[in-house]
Amino acid sequence: MVNTPWSIDSLNVEERQADEQERMERVPAGALPGSRAAIVLNTLSSLRAKLILPYVLLTLLTALVGIYVITRLVSSTVRERFVNQLYEAARVAADGTVRLERTQLSALRLMVFSEGVPQAVQSGDLERLEETLLPLALNWGMEAVVVLDAQGIEILGLVKDPELGEYVGTRGSDFSNHPFVARVLNEQTDSQGDKFTGMIETSAGTFLFTSAPIRDTSDELVGVMLTGTNVQTLVMDLKLQALADIILLNPEGKLIATSMLPMDLDEGAIELSPEEASSVRGALIRESEIYSRDFQIAYGPWVVRQNVEGLLGTVLPSNFLVAAEATSRNTFSILFSAATVMVIVLGYLLAHSIAYPILRLRSMAQAVASGDLEQSSGFRRADEIGDLASAFDIMTARLQARTREAERLYGEAIDRNRQLAEMYEKLQAAQQQLVQSEKLAAVGQLAAGIVHDVKNPLAVIKGMAEELALDAAEDEAAVSGLSIIRDNASRANTIVTDLLTFARQSTPSMEMRDLRDTVQGCLRLTDYLLRKGKVDAKVSLPARAVLVRYDVQQIEQVLVNLIQNAVQAMPNGGELALDLRLEADEAILKVRDTGEGIPPEILARVFDPFFTTKPEGQGTGMGLSVSYGIISRHGGTIEVESEPQEWTEFTIRLPQEPPIETQDEGAAA
Repeated sequence: MVNTPWSIDSLNVEERQADEQERMERVPAGALPGSRAAIVLNTLSSLRAKLILPYVLLTLLTALVGIYVITRLVSSTVRERFVNQLYEAARVAADGTVRLERTQLSALRLMVFSEGVPQAVQSGDLERLEETLLPLALNWGMEAVVVLDAQGIEILGLVKDPELGEYVGTRGSDFSNHPFVARVLNEQTDSQGDKFTGMIETSAGTFLFTSAPIRDTSDELVGVMLTGTNVQTLVMDLKLQALADIILLNPEGKLIATSMLPMDLDEGAIELSPEEASSVRGALIRESEIYSRDFQIAYGPWVVRQNVEGLLGTVLPSNFLVAAEATSRNTFSILFSAATVMVIVLGYLLAHSIAYPILRLRSMAQAVASGDLEQSSGFRRADEIGDLASAFDIMTARLQARTREAERLYGEAIDRNRQLAEMYEKLQAAQQQLVQSEKLAAVGQLAAGIVHDVKNPLAVIKGMAEELALDAAEDEAAVSGLSIIRDNASRANTIVTDLLTFARQSTPSMEMRDLRDTVQGCLRLTDYLLRKGKVDAKVSLPARAVLVRYDVQQIEQVLVNLIQNAVQAMPNGGELALDLRLEADEAILKVRDTGEGIPPEILARVFDPFFTTKPEGQGTGMGLSVSYGIISRHGGTIEVESEPQEWTEFTIRLPQEPPIETQDEGAAA
């Protein structure tokens, strides 16, 4: 894109720089342009701020004072409700423990007095015990049932596996060292009777057991029966009843079980020191941080059958309290905000009728200064502001008309520059083809003049060398020299023949053919050459026919020459890629090898006659020149790109319909 000296963008930049300089001059001393102090100062000095700000400040101050006073009064009530809820959750959890205790006692009584149980204990009939106790354990939901003999040794134990949901039998453990079992064995009683409770840690977890004696018909002690519940199951049931998380601590304040997720749980945040645990008599409320959140915990004695087995804690998140306070604060904030909005609306309406038109005109003027001329005030008023808006609209309309004219002229200049660039590119391409054509024409004229004069002497030299070699068969030195003369004459004859072929430039016989067939045919012709050179050929052909009007033999000559050059450029083997595709109205064939490449300084000479990079004796330098002439006579182009030591790619472009002159010449031929 070409920018003219009177470019609209440059004019806008100059205008914006002038406006910025003017604003800098208006900023008071000590306030840097663009700084926060300057922004705040400009805002406070605006007309709208002077009209509205006093109303807003007074109203906000009144609202904030009212919200603070009422929120402080309400927050104390909310906290009191929260503490009561915590105590209520603790009471519900304690009641749940009592219900569990009663359930275990009821199940225990039923099992102890079941018919045949004492006799089975005395005789050690485990099968009968299991048949009697297992259905009762299932019906009452007991997680553990243990039967001991008179010495406290386990006869039969039924413990429910939480994963399998089935009871697993155990036996042989010694329970006599547990106090609540020893008291039964010693036939002791207390104010509650002859049944006692206690906790035992097992491989399946910690269980809360209730023990009772098993007596025969003569009231003799024959064993002890225990029914138990896993304390982890207990805390999960209590959580559902109390709607709060539950913590069980032993008398030393160490954690026994909790309903909280064990992941990332800091046990130290919920445990108590032995001194704190021993000091808990009624209720102890403690704030703690769990899972990076604030909680409040109410600790109290955990009483089972009037015995303190440890501490029971109920946990509630403190964010409930914060949320309740926030709700109250938000409620009163809404009430006071409504009153504030009424006052602000009154001030805004007053400011709107005066300040808004002026501010609107100022913003439109700034937009026009930055280049946006699609501005219109839209004000229709009979006062001074209406006159100012009308004058502004007239000014912007005139600027729009002048800008559109400038844009039109600028667009025409851009179009002309683009057309000139396209014409210049075409001219360069035509000039390059003309230069190459002149080279080929000059060489052709030279070849046509001397080729016949050279071929006849070469034939005579070759024939005489062969006859002399026959006559001097016994002289080895003479035969060797004559052989050299004959071989060089043959090579010179080959060069002259190629030159003659180039000079004649036969007119192509144009036929509409499928170019895919020609590519595949060339690969078949050069298959041995590719295999001998260890070259892997990869061909990409379109699914549908690529119909082009061309001379099959001449195009085959071009492709075979390119394939041979590619194989010679890969002495250690490599990869040859042929890619054929149809774009618009021309066929594009790319021949790419992974050989030694062509240096940039000689890339432009590869199509010149007699120019070659091959070792002496391996090429005449006419192959690519002849190929260039063949493609040109087909109305196409051949181009070359290369990366030294990496790859070389020849691109052939053939029109589907060659120029009319070429077709006519083919028909005449």
